[in-house]
Amino acid sequence: MAEECTHDCGSCGQDCSQRDMHKKPHELSNIKKVIGIVSGKGGVGKSLTTAMLAVTARRAGFKTAVMDADITGPSIPKMFGIREKATGSEMGIFPVQSRTGVEVMSMNLLLENEGDPVIWRGPVIAGAVLQFWTDVVWNDVDYMFVDMPPGTGDVPLSIYQSIPLDGIVVVTTPQDLVSMIVRKAAVMAKKMDIPILGVVENMSYAVCPDCGKKIEIFGKSRAEELAAEFGAACAVRVPFDAALTQCADGGNIEEFAGDYMKELFAALR
Repeated sequence: MAEECTHDCGSCGQDCSQRDMHKKPHELSNIKKVIGIVSGKGGVGKSLTTAMLAVTARRAGFKTAVMDADITGPSIPKMFGIREKATGSEMGIFPVQSRTGVEVMSMNLLLENEGDPVIWRGPVIAGAVLQFWTDVVWNDVDYMFVDMPPGTGDVPLSIYQSIPLDGIVVVTTPQDLVSMIVRKAAVMAKKMDIPILGVVENMSYAVCPDCGKKIEIFGKSRAEELAAEFGAACAVRVPFDAALTQCADGGNIEEFAGDYMKELFAALR
């Protein structure tokens, strides 16, 4: 690799070992589309967006999977109410199925206690994520949603270079500070030549229970502005929703009746 490498493989003319490093999935896996869910920072609703997209795709009749690549902060199993552990054989590791048939693989499905911290350095974490791709026997999957780790460091870079993402969805909130950091993740994806397919603005507003007025608690929405800036086809606003929070916290995300991701999934299709 050239000493001046910026990891901008999309515009690089060098013939180096870093180009086209995508790994093949397990030989028994059949995965059609892979969508990454990203953000520049944690706590903005990235995992929630991943879960809702997977549920929306499953309701539409597609075979769906979630790869929880946020190794140090795995929350996908809890939202789906999955408590059993992943199993394996000489063939490989088998994902756990949710109640409606969404295939899930997460670090919490391998730990003895889900509250145990994963105290690993970046290269080890990146290796674990890659194993979720190469060693897990995913079945016939139409859409795989990858809950990416936050930031623009070692692990996201390794994922971009190793897993053939068809595109990403960027998750943000209305605060200007968050938007600034999220832009870094978006710019990173563009440098890696990965298209930005949509923007999700979480905690975008609250609805007054008396008059139905939308109250923008964190300020004016920037969803449309960011979508235009990133060249994304769709912008979705997710409000504060007590029912959604209750379903996610209770492991019943598949029972949530809302369809906040319907428009975005239609754009992805």
